Amino acid sequence: MEGSGGGCGERECKNHSHGPLGLHGHSWSKMYEEKDLPEEQDVLPFVGGYSNFDIVKATQYGLLDRCQELVEAGYDVRQPDKENVTLLHWAAINNRLDLVKFFISKGAVVDQLGGDLNSTPLHWAVRQGHLSMVILLLKCGADPTLIDGEGYSSLHLAVLFQHMPVIAYLISKGQSVDSADRNGQTPLMLSAHKVIGMEPTRFLLKFNPSIKVVDDIEKNTALHWAVIAGNISAVDVLLEAGSSLDIKNIKGDRPLDLAHQTKNRLLTHLLSEEEKIRARKTSRFLRILEKNEFLLLLVSSLTLIWAIGYVADLNSDSWLLKGSLLVFIFVILSLFARQFVGFNKLKYFPVAFMLGSVFWISWTCFIRFLPDFSGTVSQLPFFLGMVGLFYYFYKTVRTDPGFIKTTEEENKKNIIDLGESGCLDFRTFCTSCLVKKPLRSMHCHTCNSCVARYDQHCIWIGRCIGVGNHSYFVLFLFFLTMVNIWAIYGTILYWSEHCTTTYREDGAWISFTQIVSCSPWVLYIFTLIFFHTSWATLLLILQLYQISFLGLTSHERITLWSKRSKHPVSLRKTPYNHGCLQNLADFFTCRCFGMFKPNIIDWTKQYTLTFHTVKDVHPV
Repeated sequence: MEGSGGGCGERECKNHSHGPLGLHGHSWSKMYEEKDLPEEQDVLPFVGGYSNFDIVKATQYGLLDRCQELVEAGYDVRQPDKENVTLLHWAAINNRLDLVKFFISKGAVVDQLGGDLNSTPLHWAVRQGHLSMVILLLKCGADPTLIDGEGYSSLHLAVLFQHMPVIAYLISKGQSVDSADRNGQTPLMLSAHKVIGMEPTRFLLKFNPSIKVVDDIEKNTALHWAVIAGNISAVDVLLEAGSSLDIKNIKGDRPLDLAHQTKNRLLTHLLSEEEKIRARKTSRFLRILEKNEFLLLLVSSLTLIWAIGYVADLNSDSWLLKGSLLVFIFVILSLFARQFVGFNKLKYFPVAFMLGSVFWISWTCFIRFLPDFSGTVSQLPFFLGMVGLFYYFYKTVRTDPGFIKTTEEENKKNIIDLGESGCLDFRTFCTSCLVKKPLRSMHCHTCNSCVARYDQHCIWIGRCIGVGNHSYFVLFLFFLTMVNIWAIYGTILYWSEHCTTTYREDGAWISFTQIVSCSPWVLYIFTLIFFHTSWATLLLILQLYQISFLGLTSHERITLWSKRSKHPVSLRKTPYNHGCLQNLADFFTCRCFGMFKPNIIDWTKQYTLTFHTVKDVHPV
């Protein structure tokens, strides 16, 4: 905490991270032991003011005036205390920025080694995660590559203590992500070995470290160290990044060999499966299949949907036979998908199912329903709907939804700017993409990218919906709903023309059985139509309501709605709501023959709420 800490005593400060700290660390796992005062002395210094503070305590509490008084009286700021700790160390660990500037102006050595760990003030600041102090010390000439008594540089310490902003800032300022500690371990190796979990291993991989480099002693890669530590999350992340399974350490062991030695069954299975997957990629035939996995998934969906309808349409009255055939079909297609479709492509199954359903719905409409419509006018909605449906589906899928794209140099510049302005936190900075997040943007974990004016990741499209393709998505929903409603009408007309029912004499159940026996395929297709009509219509209504009446995206509406339980939030009173007609004009960028003047905003670069100015709003 910056500034004076004069309001809290030593006991209170030991229970709060912002209070004065004393450092006598002896190992990385037990870094801090705070100075204890006798209980009866906790409040005595405050009774008589601060005039009885020595310079060390005044530094810990951030008392600039008292420190200036003592230095002017002749105290040498370079003089260490009895624990070989300088004033600059105490100021750094307690994040006293003004005092650091003052001591350095009076001749304090910025890279002075001190304490049991023989660390510099920068090491102390990094351990505590004081980014503002790290920035100041670096500006004053601190060397982040210096090794402390345990053999760690500043970057290694930031990794050990999982201070992501500090890691990002140090690398952006030029410290190599592959810098080695005393044992030749890189930060990636240290993270995989010492920090159990996915972070900061995944975070470090964003800076493109070498995953093949080995340490100086054991000759282990980061994957070796993760296996030794039993760090399953880190192993998974490293395998996803393409870490080699064939590199041997000084004992001739590969990562899989180490997994067998540690008798970790989960790691052994994970590495063995990865080895099989990589072995398959050497086959030309399997590589071709991998490139066409979605096509195989689509063919499987088409086959599954047809097979279910075909079995249901069989003349046989044996439900046992039909059930057995369906189970057989499911098993065969499941084995096929498991063998030839990768797990990462299975997330596109809803897309394949939707496209397969639309194909068989349209085929049924064309073959069975269209002949019952006498005039061209009554058939026109079907053809227009199908053209619009496939066109806007293609546009939604192929159009960039608004991915935030920056170069590596721009990322580092943004990190430095955000850090030095005190804004390097998760609200303004995406640790996955390493980008400064614009307003209304959101990181999509499925697409692994930040999307401008993020609405949702639609499972029926298999794509993020953002500023670039949101309007296409709404039009896709409109035409899908149009086709489905026409198909529902076509189904009812088909039943009335081709199926004999005795509803008035025998009731609804008998009429239903008569419809089933008349054409099980049509009833099956009607079920698919009803299902897709339900979600498409509901989603279309929600989208139009959000766009026209709220001016919000789905993500924003859900976020604001969830906050209403704690704070009264009006969904209509937001900076993005300009009125119903203006909202629609802005969304579809429509002038309506000059009646409206839509606001065109580049949401990929909009970081403040000043977008109503002439500079940011441009008419079409």
